[in-house]
Amino acid sequence: MEFAQVRLLVTDFAACYHFYADVLGLKPQSGAEHGPYEKFSPATGSTGIAIQDRAMMARVLGELGGAANGHRSLVALRVDDLDATCARITARGATLIHGPAPMTDRMRVAHLKDPEGNLVELQEWLLLIG
Repeated sequence: MEFAQVRLLVTDFAACYHFYADVLGLKPQSGAEHGPYEKFSPATGSTGIAIQDRAMMARVLGELGGAANGHRSLVALRVDDLDATCARITARGATLIHGPAPMTDRMRVAHLKDPEGNLVELQEWLLLIG
């Protein structure tokens, strides 16, 4: 078994597509801006984040209700330079809700939300202390 992706079920597909592609700068797999599915990958690594139209999945499963409420997921992305990444994505329209700030003595983080309210955590891993 191999981990393939995290998939977020979204109501406003176009807004989420724009957020992951244009604001966070992840590479879309196919360019399907209007859905119902798209996978985004960072420049390095083999896993990705995918978004799927929530109504489509509701038809498949027959049990998903309307829009999700509350924080139902958190996607964590590791970056090399948290301050530079935050400056870059806020210039593209992201709004940070926390940080950059230390999370532990080994990690600095910043948090933001995608258009559906899913939390995104940007992590800068610090050198491990001997």
